[in-house]
Amino acid sequence: MSEAMRTLRAEPLRRFKRYPAYKDSGVWWLGQIPFHWTVARIGEFMSLINGYPFDSEYFVRGEGVPLVRIRDLNSTETEVNYVGPVIDEAWIEAGDVIIGMDGDFNVARWRGPKALLNQRMCCVRPRSGANAGFVTYLLPLPLKVINDLTYSTTVKHLSSHAVRKIRFGAPPESEQRAIAAFLDRETARVDALVAKKEQLIELLQEKRTALVTRAVTKGLDPNVPLKDSGVEWLGKIPAHWDVKRLKFGAELNPSPLELRKLSQDREVSFVPMEAVGEFGGLDLSRTKPLSDVGSGYTYFADGDVIVAKITPCFENGKGALATGLANGIGFGTTELHVLRAIGGLERKYLFYLTLADAFRRLGKAEMYGAGGQKRVPESFVKNVRHPIPPIHEQRAIAAFLDRETAQIDALIAKIREGMERLKEFRTALISAAVTGKIDVREEAARSAVA
Repeated sequence: MSEAMRTLRAEPLRRFKRYPAYKDSGVWWLGQIPFHWTVARIGEFMSLINGYPFDSEYFVRGEGVPLVRIRDLNSTETEVNYVGPVIDEAWIEAGDVIIGMDGDFNVARWRGPKALLNQRMCCVRPRSGANAGFVTYLLPLPLKVINDLTYSTTVKHLSSHAVRKIRFGAPPESEQRAIAAFLDRETARVDALVAKKEQLIELLQEKRTALVTRAVTKGLDPNVPLKDSGVEWLGKIPAHWDVKRLKFGAELNPSPLELRKLSQDREVSFVPMEAVGEFGGLDLSRTKPLSDVGSGYTYFADGDVIVAKITPCFENGKGALATGLANGIGFGTTELHVLRAIGGLERKYLFYLTLADAFRRLGKAEMYGAGGQKRVPESFVKNVRHPIPPIHEQRAIAAFLDRETAQIDALIAKIREGMERLKEFRTALISAAVTGKIDVREEAARSAVA
């Protein structure tokens, strides 16, 4: 908890006053608590309801009883219903506090109708002297401590016994209600600010995509004479540009001839899908000896353009111009298309072509496969028709887009930094309020009157 406690000293929290007197809680992660608070266990204040291992044979959609599973934790409705024998001990009500017992041990108030609780979840329901809102804000703190101390090579599991044993600082119930009401109001304000910043980022991303699309299909001169491209999605293009299929300007998935020059002990870049960012990001922090790279990877070299071919990565613009690879060589997931510029196509212009809205939209329409694992076929990449300006214009367009998109990316990064600060403040505010490090009673009272 030392990191959290450092966060509590952040400047925005200094406007809140502290309680008049404190005492040692005897709980190492909690530290000192207000003098009039007591130390209690969750099991003393809350009734605990364990989820039941309902038979998946009776899981249906549309009819039956709502069945809350971990994936429904923050929802108002369940993904499936249950039509089998009902276990009365597994009922939960709207407003109950529910906990996911696997993974990150997340906590939420159930916002849906009366429902059954599935296995690997539990519900804590306040008895007299406890407030559900306060407990909802409190529980993530000790559960994070448990999570951090739990060793697991796979998915971590939480026991209901561990939940019952959790010790916390307990204010009087009226004060719990006041703290919960204060946090409801303040977190709603922060969430609204974060949502506005997310909307702004979306608008900037749309502007960036539109800027790229216009530059690679219309050029930089708004007064240049135009002609019909003969391609429906392109419309009119500068009169002196050509239109060709991409296979005449780029080699798809080139042969790894460069590997013959490397000894097997040389390091090469290893790029899993999560290392490929949206709109050009590429994490090159991972390397492997060439001898450790098997046949089940996609090969690329410095200067190649990589494009995610699986949904939703393709739709989200995952792709990059590969530069700075270890020994000039990279290997990545087989869910990548690799394009190498040839035949008068400048590689950076090719990269921006793959980011254009039309390229992504047309590729999505050509995807094949069932369910959520659809892929853009090689035939689309080879045969999509695209505009080809003279090479000097390609370079000018690429330089223009480098400059303009860098400005947009810097602004997006700044907004994201502000979002992270808001989220950190939200976390720190909750932690400070429910552990008694700040006294919000007057603020809560003023808000109630207002």
